[in-house]
Amino acid sequence: MYIVLIIIHVLVCFLMVGAILLQSGKGAEIGASFGGSSQTVFGSRGPANFLSKFTVVVAAIFMLTSLSLAMLAKERTFSSTVIDLKKKESSQPAPEIPATTPAAPAAESHTPSDSSSGKH
Repeated sequence: MYIVLIIIHVLVCFLMVGAILLQSGKGAEIGASFGGSSQTVFGSRGPANFLSKFTVVVAAIFMLTSLSLAMLAKERTFSSTVIDLKKKESSQPAPEIPATTPAAPAAESHTPSDSSSGKH
């Protein structure tokens, strides 16, 4: 359910960005009155009404999926987080390490001063 909701949320994000970018600005009609071309494919205000309603619907779906994802994320339990690891480390006593170490075999020490003082 969580993955499906994330996929829907991402698709809605792309739809909302596309709908917002397709809308013309408030000053677009002024440019058309000074000799610019007018976009009359959908009529004088046809695409603006459709795109504004579509943007409202997509924004409402975006808010609902955002709220749903937040509620589902609150209920999900993640296996480990930094905060949980910090609590686990501080609540457990430190393991005791034995104080005895294995004895290293005694090796004969040869110092450079012993070998250099010898006769040739």
